[in-house]
Amino acid sequence: MYEFEFKPFAEMSEADYEAVGFKSGLEIHQQLLTQKKLFCRCPAGKYSTQHDAQILRHMRPTLSELGEYDGTALMEFKTKKDIIYQINRETVCTYEMDDTPPFELNDEALDIALGISLLYGCSMVDEIHIARKQYLDGSIPTGFQRTTIVGVDGKVPHRNREIHIVQVGLEEDSCREVNDIGHRRTYVTDRLGMPLIETVTGPDMKTPQQVAEVGELLRRIARSTGLVRTGIGAARQDVNVSVTGGTRIEIKGVPRLPRIPLLTYNEAMRQWNLLRLREELHKRGVTQESFKSTTEDVTKLLRKTRFQPISSTIASGGVVNCVVLYGFKGLLRWQTQTDTTFSREISDRVRVISCLTTLPNIIHSDSMSETLATSEWQAIRKATGATDDDTIVIVWGDNQDAESGAQEIAIRAKEATVGIPSETRQALRDGTNGFERILPGPDRMYPDTDLPPKPITVERLARIRAALPQLVWEREAWYNNLGIPKDIVRSLAISRFAPLFELAVKEWNINPTIAAVALVQWVKRLKKKRSNIGALTEQTMKEIFLAYTKGTIVREGIFSAMHHAANSRDFSTSALPAICTEEEVHQTIELCEVEMNKLPLRKSENRSEVLMGMVMEKLRGRIDGATTAKRVGFGSKEEVKRKKGKNRRSKTDFYPHS
Repeated sequence: MYEFEFKPFAEMSEADYEAVGFKSGLEIHQQLLTQKKLFCRCPAGKYSTQHDAQILRHMRPTLSELGEYDGTALMEFKTKKDIIYQINRETVCTYEMDDTPPFELNDEALDIALGISLLYGCSMVDEIHIARKQYLDGSIPTGFQRTTIVGVDGKVPHRNREIHIVQVGLEEDSCREVNDIGHRRTYVTDRLGMPLIETVTGPDMKTPQQVAEVGELLRRIARSTGLVRTGIGAARQDVNVSVTGGTRIEIKGVPRLPRIPLLTYNEAMRQWNLLRLREELHKRGVTQESFKSTTEDVTKLLRKTRFQPISSTIASGGVVNCVVLYGFKGLLRWQTQTDTTFSREISDRVRVISCLTTLPNIIHSDSMSETLATSEWQAIRKATGATDDDTIVIVWGDNQDAESGAQEIAIRAKEATVGIPSETRQALRDGTNGFERILPGPDRMYPDTDLPPKPITVERLARIRAALPQLVWEREAWYNNLGIPKDIVRSLAISRFAPLFELAVKEWNINPTIAAVALVQWVKRLKKKRSNIGALTEQTMKEIFLAYTKGTIVREGIFSAMHHAANSRDFSTSALPAICTEEEVHQTIELCEVEMNKLPLRKSENRSEVLMGMVMEKLRGRIDGATTAKRVGFGSKEEVKRKKGKNRRSKTDFYPHS
């Protein structure tokens, strides 16, 4: 049934993904641009490298109302982690530490979440109900996250079809992880409690490329409001992937959208190859019912080994365990992902659950090179009674971790006879993914009794709807019709200046390309120069554009005005240099001609071009390019292009000299 073999990533086609039944959906977490956190009044978006205190906590599983333990809770408990929280008094209060009840839901955050849900075309809830979602890795000190649903059943267009938006939630962010080594995990709490929305799509994407495209579309919709945070860590994607016969696997915390295609390709390959591995095991007669493994302490057998990781462990009083997997010969070399084998599935479990984080943390007889001596492998095989059809896996550490590691080796090997275990996996830099934790159970959410329901009125939704921006795809269609350069269209559609652009074009009749270049390209240029682009407010840009329409500044003067505004505390267009008089232009040209005659020009035909550059530099922002070209002998714009031998638009048409 699983005869198809994955091609290299670049060679996979849509038909190939269809053959394996590739399906994927997204869960996008986007921080909202609010002043305060979601359930307290601590400042949001204030990060710090300093902390005033540390708090130690241990996570323990508790029985649910049905008298059951959550699988993730049991897994986390097995890790025996010390959870350390580094707290700063300016960003955390007693609410985050679960010492006081929550404040009422932040209305500013709720309005933003409702607005983005409306842009997705969601059906809006008429009453907000807060729920608790279990978070068992320690990233939230309470052990749960407060969350609520604000909209359901939306849709967005993609490739002549619609992508289903299952729901939009409003919830509090978790801590930032500093490190996770051995039995100690450390978090910084400054991000904790910041409001974010979670957008959940249906499993509607059929190729890895489509997943990234939809993620980019949803990012742009949220960015178009100007009410979400940007920058590293402000948005994180969880990607759900499955293939025919597989199961939903969640890849957590993908930091950048461009990494999604390779990650989802590798997860689809992993699931497909694990299904093929199950078939191979069944052919060998190894099923869930017949699976067999044994564990032996082989510390004494290896007390003289030269394999440094094991010899160091024994010298420090640790133990070495051997797990025999009957009928598994050669299967730990079975390919799962790109340049990855089944042995890493086992190693990851040992690393995460048994906290044996120093790699290698296992070795096995399917790959004996550069580990134990051949005589040592033979001695172990003889002592355990393993045959040539079996695989031996070695794990080492202190008594507790080595015992836990041996158990996890057997558990993960047995799961291979069933297929694909339900897991949450982490995105790795090389495009593959690794085990993170067991997928939480379906009952991880339950009502929060600390907060009352909150009605959403028709009037509130009407107010929010009236302030919404135009949909990004509608903006882009209009920009394309205006003839704006293609490389500017997408950036302008989500720019905070998009409303100002519309005003400039429709009300003040400014050339669309001039306005678009100023609001996108020139802002980027100033940012690269480390200018304070935050000073370029909508009001400031409005004043600059109005000065241009009144003839107070020339086109090239727009950039000079922006540069002045971004680098001075008190900006006013009245303080800008006046447009050059005819006499100033004439005198400047004469002065530049004298200076140019002293320069050794290789090509005399470049004389006018050099002269023009010198004049524009001296009269920066006070004269436009067309006027300068005529004065120095270039003539019309068309002549300039012909003389330069360029078919594309000359930069002097729209870009200032730098």
